[in-house]
Amino acid sequence: MSEPASISSGIAERYATAIFEISKDDKSLAKLESNVTDLAAALDDSDEFAELIASPVVPRSEQKAAVMAIADKMGLEPVLKNGLGLMAEKRRLFVLPQLIVKLREMIAEDKGEVTADVTSAKALTKTQSEKLAKTLKATVGKDVNINATVDESLIGGLIVKVGSKMIDTSIRSRLNSLQNAMKEVG
Repeated sequence: MSEPASISSGIAERYATAIFEISKDDKSLAKLESNVTDLAAALDDSDEFAELIASPVVPRSEQKAAVMAIADKMGLEPVLKNGLGLMAEKRRLFVLPQLIVKLREMIAEDKGEVTADVTSAKALTKTQSEKLAKTLKATVGKDVNINATVDESLIGGLIVKVGSKMIDTSIRSRLNSLQNAMKEVG
């Protein structure tokens, strides 16, 4: 991991921990989870919002005022709103994407859930996703949320990542293994 990325991750983790702990004490984690989802969607949908949090030329006061207005309009929980305001004051809004990821991880952990990143050659049907989630739950011992993506270059099969574990059953990886084995023989 590069140093700037680890610094950003550390900053995001500190803010996320504070926001999460306060929300947990206030018994408002469900509302926080909804707010985090809404905030992530707003960040994905608005290029202006993404530019605002990353821009070093926007003065802190304007950045804070804009973020607080967005938080008010979205109806964010006071703890999240105040956290965003403090991040703006300290010029830390650039870590907002990492903050969202950290908060999602903490909320999922608290609920006894884990997220599995699943890449497949074709989009999984609802039945396939449910069966995969059930199988992974039996393996991991926690409820599994599936984050599915499609990569047609896999040809077939799946790549499943849960935490630090990865299972690659794609035809592409099998063909690569076969190709390497053929090179060693010939």
